[in-house]
Amino acid sequence: MDKVTLLDKLCVILFRIPFVKNYWARSYEAVLFDHVPWTKLKKPLSECKIVLFSTGGILLKTDDAFNLSDPRGDSTFRRIPQDVVPEDLTIIHKYYDHRDADRDPNLILPFEVLRELQAEGVVGPSNEFHYSFMGHIEEPHLTTLIQKSAVQAATEIKQQQVDIALLVPA
Repeated sequence: MDKVTLLDKLCVILFRIPFVKNYWARSYEAVLFDHVPWTKLKKPLSECKIVLFSTGGILLKTDDAFNLSDPRGDSTFRRIPQDVVPEDLTIIHKYYDHRDADRDPNLILPFEVLRELQAEGVVGPSNEFHYSFMGHIEEPHLTTLIQKSAVQAATEIKQQQVDIALLVPA
């Protein structure tokens, strides 16, 4: 597992200062998409198969860690079984303060909340796997993410007949 450097920790601490965060936000240029695919539900929410997507760098402790040594990020993803327990998860990410999510991984992958809604009959079953990516992806990895990794994950959930994909950004 890659180590988070002292500089990385300092950057996360500095980002908590409103002035620093606001300065960064003014100069940040988000990627814009001209078309967002949207499909109306064809069945009741209580019958829809659901998958969760996180950009928080959460993964099974037994998985290979995300690559923290590349300052441009890691465009790969990890599959997390829908029946996972919190103790089996860890977060490998250095670009946000995840101390709260370390204590409660549902903050960035709300699998237990989803189970509660399923037990109440509000939503349908979970997909076999949920998916986790890292945020903070820069070129050339952003192109790889969009053209390969995201396409692979989308192909998988389409084959598994998922009705709803919920993105939980970190």
